[in-house]
Amino acid sequence: MNTRTGDHDIGEKRPGDATPQGQRAFFGRRKGHKLRAHQADLVAHLLPKLSLNIADAPVTDLNALFDAPVDHVRLEIGFGGGEHLIAEARAFPNAGFIGCEPYVNGMAKILTLIETNGIGNVRLFAGDAAELLAWLPACSLARIDLIHPDPWPKRRHWKRRFVQDATISAMARALKPGGEFRFVSDIDDYSAWTLRHFAHAPDFVWTAERASDWCVPWPGYTMTRYGRKATREGRAATYLTFKKID
Repeated sequence: MNTRTGDHDIGEKRPGDATPQGQRAFFGRRKGHKLRAHQADLVAHLLPKLSLNIADAPVTDLNALFDAPVDHVRLEIGFGGGEHLIAEARAFPNAGFIGCEPYVNGMAKILTLIETNGIGNVRLFAGDAAELLAWLPACSLARIDLIHPDPWPKRRHWKRRFVQDATISAMARALKPGGEFRFVSDIDDYSAWTLRHFAHAPDFVWTAERASDWCVPWPGYTMTRYGRKATREGRAATYLTFKKID
């Protein structure tokens, strides 16, 4: 049986999964179903135009990555089918967005949405989020989103979860003072794990003041395909916001 815990299959590495011991290997395959002809064409020809190449020298100004002027840049790690990222890019045309996703089918889906909607303020990275965070300039991002990441439920796989002390530090370096990390999960254990790790993170503060702050989606939030599935199956999501201390 093919078991799923998000927009990806268990056993494959998502862009939001931590890589243990500093290694940069992927856990499992990066491609699932065969791409349709037009999707394959987009991956071959549009993706290179939008991709960040971290083999290049790090940029000093992320705004320069975009053709039109932007007033801030956000990162979404593990965007799945791209529904949330594209909705945000359309709602905030003055912002620049970077989407990180090594899963080829996810890239094909978001490229189709970019082409269909004429999106010009999105750049993509088909690789490991940890490597991307290390390449980004310090204090360059206004927000980082991690939505329904693979929870790696088995204890022996917990080291593969994206939220780890090392990645929290990497996000703190990349975020501007006052910048936010937003986390969504319908897996209670992963939400508790995230709260425990951020409770010991000196660079962040949890912004919640009342239960609705973590039980109710943010204003304007676009539910992903997996989020809708979780709701149908009776799993409530947790919405956590952590602010980088000024």
